[in-house]
Parts: sequence; structure tokens; C-alpha cells
Amino acid sequence: MKLNQLLGALALISASFACSDSGEEKPLGKYNNGILIMNEGNFGTNDGEVYHLNPNTEVLLPNIFEAENLRPFAGLLQDLVLESDRLYLVANTGKVEIVNPADFKSLGAVSSELDQPRSLAVNGSKLFISDYGPYDASYATPDSYVAVVNGLDGGVVSKKIPVSNKPQDLFSFGNYIIVAGSEENKIEIIDATQEAVITTINLEASPRQFYAEDGILWVYAVAADEVIFYTVNLSSLTLGNTYTVPVTNATGNIAFNGDDEMYVLTSSGWPDYNDTVLSIDINGGTSTATEMMTGSGFYGIGFDDNLNQVYVANSNGFQGNGTVTVLSETGSVIRSFEVGRGPSGFLVYGN
Repeated sequence: MKLNQLLGALALISASFACSDSGEEKPLGKYNNGILIMNEGNFGTNDGEVYHLNPNTEVLLPNIFEAENLRPFAGLLQDLVLESDRLYLVANTGKVEIVNPADFKSLGAVSSELDQPRSLAVNGSKLFISDYGPYDASYATPDSYVAVVNGLDGGVVSKKIPVSNKPQDLFSFGNYIIVAGSEENKIEIIDATQEAVITTINLEASPRQFYAEDGILWVYAVAADEVIFYTVNLSSLTLGNTYTVPVTNATGNIAFNGDDEMYVLTSSGWPDYNDTVLSIDINGGTSTATEMMTGSGFYGIGFDDNLNQVYVANSNGFQGNGTVTVLSETGSVIRSFEVGRGPSGFLVYGN
């Protein structure tokens, strides 16, 4: 499960116990029942952090990484990835912190040889980390890569696999890692054993996020005046259907509700920042977009499919703390509350 720039719509745990791999029940920890709010942090101060929300009681616990590890996170949070009973906190300031999702205690880290990591996927006993690579003199990223780490609790980078510029989301399936190559409009497929790109699929838009459902991998891609949803047949690793929706100024932020409905953000950018929350419904061969909310400063989005609520993060221009607004599926405001600096994503724990 992952949250990549505000994707992250997974089911809430509603019981007080969870099953282990052996089938035995074990008590849930302090944090693995509810919603994690990813606060990116402010550039320069690197004060990214994670908040925990119980949506039923509305109790909000701030700065839980620092509270449990007695040190600040000290980075700009880019993604949260829940895999193999571990939670990976990916910081685009050059590190990955690994914690136990139940109590948020540190299990390890990848803290060297990374440049600008964006996301992470687990395949077997390996970590694969998408990374923009270093900027060159013109602030381009010609040396983007996917880093390989042998060990689920972190360690050193054993290899850097060259990929197209600015890789974003990753998806692990079988013996493959699927890469969203955002700048060059590519999907690249890595053989996890060979640790090399073996297939490239060219697209007409910039792929940003993956979401798997019923054996189909959805690819969310953006262009200047439309968004495109591609499907990938995981059995053959080939493109399937394509759904194009006229949407201007779509960002890379999306949440899925698990039922062919997506929530995306648009932004006109500087200086106006006219932002919109859109609901996109794909039904058969048709797709429609419905405006749910307008404003400015929208920075992340998520969906709680236990309560059927949409979470919208607002950075407030990074002038102090951000806020989160909770909407019904029809766009009615349920409540708002203050969170950390630059809230940008949500991870809803599921069973």
C-alpha cells in the first residue's frame, strides 16, 4: 500500500485485533488503526512529519515519528509506503526511514547514496527506490535511477538502475517493478532479479500514480488539458484500455475509492492558484468529471472508504501550518482541522 503525493485510499481497520500470518489474532498497536497524515515540511527547514488521526473520535496525534524515536524526522516527506509489516517514510532530501507501523519505532534506514527519492516498492527481500538523481547545472535530472537495497530494513544501495527522467510511482508485481517515468511519458518495467529495465511502454501523457484492482493496474497520467487513465494487463504487462477525460491543469494528486471513481486536484498555479477538487467517474466506456470544491492551496487528497469521506489537504501557501478539510462524497464540508507544515498525503490503514 502506498501513498504517493496524496494517493492513498485504503480500507480502515475497524476491529481492535488484526490477524497475523499464522492466523492468530494479535492486539493492534497505537498507530495502526486510523489515518496517517503526511506533512511534507518546508524546504530549507526540512520539518516533515506524520500525524495520526482517529476518524471516529477525531483525536489527532502530531509529530509521531519524533514522539516515538526522540529525534526529529529531519527531511521533506515525499511518500509513505506500507509493505511487509513495515512503513517506509520516503524523503526527497535523500533518505528513507523505516518504522514499525504499530508503534512507529525505527527499524532502520537508507540514509546514503540517495539524491531525491520519490517512492518505493518491495520485491522479495529487496527495496526498489525511485530517485530523480542529482540536478545538473540547468536543474535537469538526466541521471535518474531506481536504487536497489538488499534488505527490508534498509542498508546500503547496492545498485542504481538507470531509468527515464523523473521516475515517480513504483508498483511491484511478480518478478517485476513497474516505473512511472513522468518526464518522458514512459512506463518502464524492471526485472527484479536482473535489476535492469527489460521493457518500455510509451504513453501520450505523464504517468504519475498506479492503483491495482481486480488484476488490473490503473495508470493515472496528466497532460495540459486532459487526464488519461490507462490500464495495464498484469498477466501480459501490456496496455489495455484508455480513458481520456477533459481536465485542465490537473496535478499529480489523486485518490481512488476502489470503485472506478477517482478524486483529483487541479491548479492554475502562480499567481492565481485557482484550485479545484474533481470527482471522476469511469463507467463502462464513458467518463465524467464533477466539480466538488474550489479554493486555493490544495496540496493533497485521500479517500477513507470506511466512512466514504474525501480528505483535502491545504498547504496554506506554506505560511505556517496547513489544514485538512473532510468532504462527503457529494462535496459537503464535514469538518476542517489544522495539521503540520505542507500536508500532502494520506495513508488509511487497511486489513
